[in-house]
Amino acid sequence: MRRKKVVPESPLPQRDGVDAVRVRLPGRGEWGTVREYLLERLASRATAVEEMFAAGRVVGADGRAVTPDAAYEPGMSVWFHRELPAEERVPFPVEVVYRDEHIVVADKPHFLATTPRGGHVTETALARLRRELGLPALGAAHRLDRLTAGLVLFTVRPAERGAYQTLFRDRLVHKEYEAVAPYAPDLELPRTVRSRILKERGVLAAREVPGEPNAVTRIESARRRGALARYRLLPRTGQTHQLRVHLCALGVPILGDPLYPVVAGPVPAGDFRRPLQLLARTLEFTDPVTGRRHAFRSGRTLRAWSAYDDWAGDGDSDGAGAGTPGGAAGGPAQ
Repeated sequence: MRRKKVVPESPLPQRDGVDAVRVRLPGRGEWGTVREYLLERLASRATAVEEMFAAGRVVGADGRAVTPDAAYEPGMSVWFHRELPAEERVPFPVEVVYRDEHIVVADKPHFLATTPRGGHVTETALARLRRELGLPALGAAHRLDRLTAGLVLFTVRPAERGAYQTLFRDRLVHKEYEAVAPYAPDLELPRTVRSRILKERGVLAAREVPGEPNAVTRIESARRRGALARYRLLPRTGQTHQLRVHLCALGVPILGDPLYPVVAGPVPAGDFRRPLQLLARTLEFTDPVTGRRHAFRSGRTLRAWSAYDDWAGDGDSDGAGAGTPGGAAGGPAQ
């Protein structure tokens, strides 16, 4: 039986809801000091590394500062907080749909990343909820794309996180999405799309390639309104950008998509107009800890469907393209 790795507890407290970075030194290496190793690993941030050592901001498991001349010890862990650039605040709230002692279900707005990644660290749903709810140990059981709005499941207790992540891995969570895209009279629906999707590191857009399918989506048309349609999407797998890729391949790319069918230029910071019209509408599962059956529904609406002129116009959008719900939507099924 494979032993579960025990991650040592950080000696540094969170900062703005963000954990300190932990670096484990390799078991083998010819570095003379910890500083030499970090300078090599973080070569692009060498100046910042030197400043952290000079200020005593790199610490060991005991919370004490690691000095610049501290000897390299294979397997040793060190922690530090990254100095983060100022982030543009996403001016839309994260709505808490449900909360108990085990989980938090949140209704995430467009433009807000789920977890810290890349240039989005403090302005993420996880960091915000940790701060707002006073739950520093909160963790994400899965992720939504930054540009997608809707329901996300978070776990309160780190020891239980794996049980909830397993639900998604084993496809035991029923998920439904909504998307607004062009109406195509010749597109026969419902249908199940199967393809192989490849997402390469460093490449913004994913693509379909020959081979055994690894992405499966059932697509239904919920309603037509003029040149647009609202599609109901039921993913059976969870590949990166799967729904966006599949609808685009059918000739009906989702409104507001900056990657499909063509990668658009970068959007200026603070521009929250015309967001991707994709919403994670429902989330249903049996709680692996309590045994309770949960069924949650997002209270948001896709703005291109409810008020197209407002979404397509050049004015400011008040709700990131998915109207903010009036309160907690959905709830646990009894």
